[in-house]
Amino acid sequence: MNDDDYEPSINERLQNLPEGEKLVWKGGPEFWPLARRAFHIRGLTLYFGVLIAWRVASALSDGRTLLDALSYASMLLPLAALAIGLVVLFAWLSARNTAYAITTKRILIKSGIALTGTLNLPLRYIESAGMKVHADGTGDFPLAIAKPERVAWLLAWPNVRPWRLTNPEPMLRNVPDPDRVAHALAEALGGQVPRQAVRPTTERSIQPGNTSPGMTAPTAAMPS
Repeated sequence: MNDDDYEPSINERLQNLPEGEKLVWKGGPEFWPLARRAFHIRGLTLYFGVLIAWRVASALSDGRTLLDALSYASMLLPLAALAIGLVVLFAWLSARNTAYAITTKRILIKSGIALTGTLNLPLRYIESAGMKVHADGTGDFPLAIAKPERVAWLLAWPNVRPWRLTNPEPMLRNVPDPDRVAHALAEALGGQVPRQAVRPTTERSIQPGNTSPGMTAPTAAMPS
């Protein structure tokens, strides 16, 4: 797959679906779960917390009073607030400008902030799909692309499975009501992918054509 697979508008595509193609599901990521997992806001906050604590300890070890040490460390607070605020804003804009759609023929992933594009994934390119449900109730759905097709990791980020740089897997990320999305995805894949092609790679495997509430347990879990 190449840059030509990125189209300008998901709504334009959905309004002009070819005859016989139907929309199965449309949605997008939740902002705060996306900020936590894709933009690592908790890790960034912890980093500045440790840095500030280190400056306090360093000042105390130099013989300064506690008040002086706190004043010395507080100089980092504006920088921390700015950095965290910018990341939160970027995560919010990313969530706001991201949309997913599943049709009977393709999966569409719209993303971008200043420049937006829509990744068009025909179902015939999808070798397998997985599902991971988080404690906050949102779910991730990584999509393994059949070789030799591939997507560009940087163009797909943050809607891509973590740590899969050599074989990037586009991902519907932090979507609410994951069971509903799983049923929609299984329904769509049921007409395109043989049953044995969908392998259980996450906490739950998505069986093509299976729209029942139950999901079979996988053999391995997808890392966060």
